[in-house]
Amino acid sequence: MFSYVSLGTNDLKRAARFYDATMATLGYARCDVSGEPNWDGWIGWGTYEQHGATELALWVCRPFDGKPATVGNGTMVALVAKSWRQVDAFHAAALVNGGMSDGAPGLRLHYQPDFYAAYVRDPDGNKLAVVCRGFTVPQPV
Repeated sequence: MFSYVSLGTNDLKRAARFYDATMATLGYARCDVSGEPNWDGWIGWGTYEQHGATELALWVCRPFDGKPATVGNGTMVALVAKSWRQVDAFHAAALVNGGMSDGAPGLRLHYQPDFYAAYVRDPDGNKLAVVCRGFTVPQPV
């Protein structure tokens, strides 16, 4: 359904530190846009290949209109985790790298018996969820 999601930032270096750390916990590295024009001020994580012909990525950037980035009320990006450990690691990395908790890791039984999630705000206030489904007890190490 989605090609990419873009979130605004007022401090690209700060956002890069936050997303480098958090996205690494889910196995995502920065998208390679080297050799392409017009990517100044954009950093992405996920899949970006063949000049975007294949793309599934999360990008952060300064707003195109030049105005300050603001948070969308009711806006949230939910990311998939493969394990509860990834959810826990994402939440911990977010807090160490300038994010704020908006809900500690745990089962959210009011959604589903296997809905293990954590919620954070990035340094600009954008809300992120990281969700693992398919388990009702912790996975063995």
